Amino acid sequence: MDRMKASLSNLIEAIEAAGLAYRGAFHPLAEDAVPEVRPGDATGTVVLVGMVGSAQWPAFASSPEAHDGAADPLDRWGHRRLAELAAAFAARALEPSAGPPWWPFQRWAQRAESLYASPLGLLIHPTYGLWHSYRGALLLPQTLPLPARTLAASPCATCAAQPCLQACPVSAFAPGVFHAERCDEYLRRHPHSTCRQHGCAARLACPIGRDHAQTPAQAQFHLEAFLRSRDEGKRG
Repeated sequence: MDRMKASLSNLIEAIEAAGLAYRGAFHPLAEDAVPEVRPGDATGTVVLVGMVGSAQWPAFASSPEAHDGAADPLDRWGHRRLAELAAAFAARALEPSAGPPWWPFQRWAQRAESLYASPLGLLIHPTYGLWHSYRGALLLPQTLPLPARTLAASPCATCAAQPCLQACPVSAFAPGVFHAERCDEYLRRHPHSTCRQHGCAARLACPIGRDHAQTPAQAQFHLEAFLRSRDEGKRG
C-alpha cells in the first residue's frame, strides 16, 4: 500500500478497502493513556478499526490466514491488515490481543463512539448491538479534524426485560459476572445446541442489532476459539 495523505476520509476508505470497519476516532487526553506514535512524537488522533456484524467476515474468510492451518488466523489477518494501514499513513498500530502492555481499548472505544456496558459485560452499540469488535487502533501524529460525535442513549437503559440474562441455558451471565466454566462445559456437552450451532443464545436474545448478528460459520469460529483458549489456559 503506497504512502497516503492522512485525512479522515482517506483513512476510512483505506480501512474499508482492507476489509475492516472504521470504528470512530478521537483526540486523546492524558487520562486516555495513549502512547506516543514514536519516541518524541505525540499522538494527535486515535482511529479505531474493527468489525461490525458479519459485514467484514467474507474478507477474512477468503484470506490466506483463514486457510493456512496455523494458529490464531483472525489475529494474524488483522495484524497484517493493520500493519499495512500503519505503513500507508505513517501511523503506529496497536492491537487489543498483542500485550503486554494491555491497552485500554474499552475506554478508547467509548471515547470514539456511543457505547455502553451491557448486562452481559460486553459493550453494546445503539445500532450494532453486541455484534461488533475491535481489531486495533491507528495512532497518528496529526490532529485530524473530526466530525462532532453523535450521542445516543444506552439501549439497555430502557430494556426492562433484559432477555439476554434469561436466555443462557446455564445462567453463565449475571450483572458484572461471566461464569466461563459453565459456558465451556455446556458447549462441550451439547455440540448440537443452539449456542454451538448459531452462536451465544444470550447475545442472540438481545433485540438490538439483530440484523447484524454473526453468520453460523462466524459464530462457530469464535466459539471454537473460545474453547481452545480455555484448553490453553488449563495447560498453562
